[in-house]
Amino acid sequence: MSAAGVTPDYWDEACRHLAKRDRVMKKLIPQFGEARLQSRADAFTTLARSIIGQQISVKSAQASWEKFAALMGGAPTKVQPAALLALPVEALRGVGLSARKVDYLKDLAQHFEDGQVHVRQWTQMDDEAIIEELVAIRGIGRWTAEMFLIFHLMRPNVLPLDDPRLLQGISENYFSGEPVSRAEAREVGDAWAPYRSVATWYIWRSLDPVPAA
Repeated sequence: MSAAGVTPDYWDEACRHLAKRDRVMKKLIPQFGEARLQSRADAFTTLARSIIGQQISVKSAQASWEKFAALMGGAPTKVQPAALLALPVEALRGVGLSARKVDYLKDLAQHFEDGQVHVRQWTQMDDEAIIEELVAIRGIGRWTAEMFLIFHLMRPNVLPLDDPRLLQGISENYFSGEPVSRAEAREVGDAWAPYRSVATWYIWRSLDPVPAA
């Protein structure tokens, strides 16, 4: 990924809004100074990387991605759907990808090649419509789609209730470490609107001060 990312233009306004409305955010946001969410890479590459990283450690995911990128021609920031479709399954298995992940990657590439994902229309589509397109691809569930909305499309108001770190962070910051239900987490998150993505990012930072790449 490139060193320079793109930060959403709503970030500072979101921080002011959340700090005014929420006692936890008022304490959390200043702790992370100038740290900001940044979007890098393109849509297809981002989703391919998500699939490759499923159910393995961050370190293993990075190693697998580097092998895959080398197979695809070197640049780890830009993978082309047509190039992936042209590769034989054996070549993809040869860099350590499971048969299932190869199947998922091929399906992802086919969706992009066939125009079944409307990348150019996404700016006019609401979050749920984009999620619906993405979960039609094998290997992409709602959680992956929501991560894509936050980290790639930088949508401001996503609340990923399937994310265990979000529930853990809400538990620790709002409920003194007591377990929380999805309903309780949703209630906390609803108070963050219309900047639920930003609040979620700070909740993650409270658990892991180093932002995800």
